[in-house]
Amino acid sequence: MGALLDALTGDPEIAAFFAPEAEIAALLRVEAALAEAQAALGTIEAAAAERIGAAARDVRPDEAALRRGLARDGVVIPELVRQLRAAAGEAGPSVHLGATSQDVIDTALMLRLRDLLLRLGARADTVLAEIARLDAQEGTTPLMAQTRMQAALPFTAADKLATWARPLQSHRRRLAELARTLPVQLGGPIGHGGSFGPSYEALRADLAARLGLRDAPLWQSDRTPILDIAHALALLSGTLGKIGQDVALMAQNEVGAVKLSGGGGSSAMAHKQNPVGAEVLVALARFNAGILGTLSQAMVHENERSGAAWTLEWMVLPQMAETAGRALSLAADLLRGARFA
Repeated sequence: MGALLDALTGDPEIAAFFAPEAEIAALLRVEAALAEAQAALGTIEAAAAERIGAAARDVRPDEAALRRGLARDGVVIPELVRQLRAAAGEAGPSVHLGATSQDVIDTALMLRLRDLLLRLGARADTVLAEIARLDAQEGTTPLMAQTRMQAALPFTAADKLATWARPLQSHRRRLAELARTLPVQLGGPIGHGGSFGPSYEALRADLAARLGLRDAPLWQSDRTPILDIAHALALLSGTLGKIGQDVALMAQNEVGAVKLSGGGGSSAMAHKQNPVGAEVLVALARFNAGILGTLSQAMVHENERSGAAWTLEWMVLPQMAETAGRALSLAADLLRGARFA
């Protein structure tokens, strides 16, 4: 999305979850927690874990070097681990012990997605509150139901609002459930945990507990957890797009069932008030529906790890999250300025 278009479709608050500083902080947090869990099991010395934790907190990674490393290696972890080992001094050999890049990257992503899902859930609550307000204030307003774009039978604004609220309530519950159950990823180079020795399962459970994630079997070549989140984002933005489509149709001059405050002007027709917010909701819904199909291709994951599928996730998932976030904010604004005629 371009800089100008960001004013219409962007969401800086949501984009910040995927900013370099947020990603690096989450990666370092996972490395520190892994060392702490290994020290608790006696795999590394407690003093080494303390040094690694302090280094992870205090290090200021060279982002330019991280970018060069990512371009060279396809992942950022080798260069980040090199810098963290240097910062940890004599504890350096204990950094990232037994782990692979995917362990750290996927687990750090789950940490950021948990906070993202909670933020989206709070925004969904705001949209639901606006629907409830309209219901309380204008729910008895008579409307004509439309089926297949034709007048059907009379009903009320409350009936229309219920068709918006019910799926949103379901999506809200889904966001909360996902945030509670995001899984840790820990499996080592080929995903069977052998690099961590006989204490592997105990280590994985301890790491999950330290990070507030769910202990789970390996999913490095089964990208269902990623697609579960992406599907939730697409469903959420799809329902918001349905609200936008309904409002745009109801606000037509010849229908006049909804009046909107604000709206968009025309460069050629001063009398027009275009339903910009409603239209953007439709566009955002269609955008997420489309790129969900692209992200779904990450499920075709060759053997024990796919660089191609992994890179695809990094490209698409942030766009889906930002799109859903923007749609929630737009929907709240749209409903705040709407009234039934």
